[in-house]
Amino acid sequence: MTEWKTKEQIARMAKSGAVLASCRRALKRYIRPGISTLDIDRFVERFMADRGVTPEQKGYNGYPHATCSSVNEVACHGMPDDKPLKNGDIVTVDMVVNRSGWLADSAWTYAVGDVPASSLRLMKTAKRCLYAGISQAWPGKRVGDIADAIHRVAIAGGYSVFADFTGHGIGQSIHEWPPVPHSGKQGRRVRLEKGMVITIEPILTAGTPEVTIDPDGWTARSVDGRRSAQYEHTVAITRSGPLILTLPKPRLYVR
Repeated sequence: MTEWKTKEQIARMAKSGAVLASCRRALKRYIRPGISTLDIDRFVERFMADRGVTPEQKGYNGYPHATCSSVNEVACHGMPDDKPLKNGDIVTVDMVVNRSGWLADSAWTYAVGDVPASSLRLMKTAKRCLYAGISQAWPGKRVGDIADAIHRVAIAGGYSVFADFTGHGIGQSIHEWPPVPHSGKQGRRVRLEKGMVITIEPILTAGTPEVTIDPDGWTARSVDGRRSAQYEHTVAITRSGPLILTLPKPRLYVR
């Protein structure tokens, strides 16, 4: 069932989101050719520990790391390893901050050195999809309106959305009701209401939107080897509009 949040609870989630946003900015400076996704994972865990918060992903269903780090053709849930990143790679870092029991979730795709123009276009479109989805997160709208807005931007850019992976409600647990798909029809699915907090996290690919799962049981890899990009924010549904919580300060979405 949906767990509606009070104004005070949303403010607590925003404090988690502020730490996460600060870590995202630090990663932009840290990520470069030669470091590994395991280095990134250790950096994030130290960053969180220094600020008195914890990585909620670590231990979730047995997952052993503080982040998911998805390189190039990995769509999501990439398991950190010690393989050095190369100039021209792209990497998505997904993390969840727990501050005093309240969570914030965000993923961001980073360029490693100088990346091809095709990857930059993919990243730019994926970010546009995120904000197109957020623009629909108003009371009275439906989850399908978010999905439709994302899908339209992706298709216009010549990309596909991985429909198998969705956003979700969030609060004191990582995954709460409702699921938030990124491909669908307007006016369908759950009606959004004031007090809901959800993640919107589309993953785009230039190829076929199908994946295989690696033997580690987590890493979802595109079947055709094409690159993917993902951007994610945690968003509260308020009377005044979509309130983005995974920023240095919570901010209402403005076109």
